[in-house]
Amino acid sequence: MTPQWMIWMGVAACSVAAVLGGTTVQGNEAVQSDNAWVYIGTYTQRGSKGIYLARLDLASGKLSLEGLAGEVVNPSFLALHPSGKYLYAVGEVGQFAGGMGGAVSAFAIDPETGKLALLNQKSSRGAGPCHIVIDRTGKNALVANYGGGSVACLPIGDDGQLGDATSFFQHEGSSVNPRRQERPHAHSINLDPANRFAMAPDLGIDKIMIYRFDAAAHRLEPNDPAAAAVAPGSGPRHFAFHPTARYAYGINELASTITAFEYDAARGALTTLQTISTLPEGFQGNNTTADIHVHPSGKFVYGSNRGHDSIAIFAVDLATGKLTAVGHEPTQGKTPRNFGIDPSGTFLLAANQDSDNVVAFRIDQATGKLEPTGQSIRVPMPVCVKFLLR
Repeated sequence: MTPQWMIWMGVAACSVAAVLGGTTVQGNEAVQSDNAWVYIGTYTQRGSKGIYLARLDLASGKLSLEGLAGEVVNPSFLALHPSGKYLYAVGEVGQFAGGMGGAVSAFAIDPETGKLALLNQKSSRGAGPCHIVIDRTGKNALVANYGGGSVACLPIGDDGQLGDATSFFQHEGSSVNPRRQERPHAHSINLDPANRFAMAPDLGIDKIMIYRFDAAAHRLEPNDPAAAAVAPGSGPRHFAFHPTARYAYGINELASTITAFEYDAARGALTTLQTISTLPEGFQGNNTTADIHVHPSGKFVYGSNRGHDSIAIFAVDLATGKLTAVGHEPTQGKTPRNFGIDPSGTFLLAANQDSDNVVAFRIDQATGKLEPTGQSIRVPMPVCVKFLLR
């Protein structure tokens, strides 16, 4: 399919981050909240104007749309500040402020309404930024540029505003798919639980690039080992750490697989444990994967299939980190690009890009299976979901 960045000169990817009273939720920590704001990033087509706001009742499962939170072009991936006061979005475009590169926007969150006020914008230093994370100190935004095949680190001031990039690395190489892997395409950047290493899956070169991260110095540096390779033609896209930090999981867009890794937190090194399909046996249609998340309990891993239009469900062997397929749940829409699991681990929200809907599912805490709640909202071209507990 035609990459979205060729239309808007960028490609998006999304993953979810949960913030609780300024602290990122880990493992099985109790969630002391009855509801969450849900921020939804979109492509600004088919009537979309930017970032939308919804509310999820964590007791009843009711999902309601609050409206437009902030107007901005192609906010295809979002990240929340650890304080809960700010939200950051990539602007998936090819040029910004008269130069090559996409945009990164900083917003202040109104604590009463959840609406967003633009603070400032900076260049991502590469075309088509598709992924952003905020480090645990709240002092840095790390960005992956799909169109440019690069990663960057932008400092964050005490007022939440972004500074110019202080680190930038251009990836090099290609792989076996001539249409999708003709050059680097950095598709996400992900910090480990200790805030010491960043993993940057690059779809174009079939590698997960590994960087050392110094939060105080606002710096990324190449690690040794510099990368972990996946099978040629896999197209690594998104990445998630297990709550124990012993394991990590990468989803491969082109091969429709998930690779499980053992993680050496002292060296920032990844060792392949297993590669498993996200598709049911016998599926013959076209499919690409998009997003991956580990349940807060660490017992389950979920991945999204675009084409099969489902969430693939896996059980985690906590002794080995390996996955066993549990099943697939249709997302009740087309092209589930991103999905999110609320911080309590109770609900999963699937963002169906090509059917303009976000659909809610309840998670079975014993099996990991998903049950539709009957709750859904209409949002034009939804491609990212983030939760902020209230």
